[in-house]
Amino acid sequence: MKFRHLGVAVAKIEGALQSYAQLLGYKLVSGPFDDPIQKVTVCFLGTDDPADAVVELIAPLTEDSPVKGGLARGGGAYHMCFETPRLDETLADILAKGCLLVSKPVPAVAFGGRRIAWIYTPTRQLIELLEQEVR
Repeated sequence: MKFRHLGVAVAKIEGALQSYAQLLGYKLVSGPFDDPIQKVTVCFLGTDDPADAVVELIAPLTEDSPVKGGLARGGGAYHMCFETPRLDETLADILAKGCLLVSKPVPAVAFGGRRIAWIYTPTRQLIELLEQEVR
């Protein structure tokens, strides 16, 4: 697996985007995308240096958005995302190692329909698994 991005829960994309630009020099690299399946609006931020980490801003799209729980606890770091060439195999392996399935694989708007799945680690960390793009 390869680290893909850090997801950050925010109340609104616009204000957070301005803050990341002013404080860290990050700029919008894709999005925003409304994802009705995940019930969120997301966008991705980065810099001109490809070695820098990508940040995903995640805001609630609906009143029952799962990100609202993270915001109720103050927002901030929400999840880490790892990309894998074999999502189903990786998911089976990681579940056998004690992780808890939060959401089975579904297509994600922000990734052009590539599937994502969500798990909690035994230490209660939320992880997004992203199906690698087929080339």
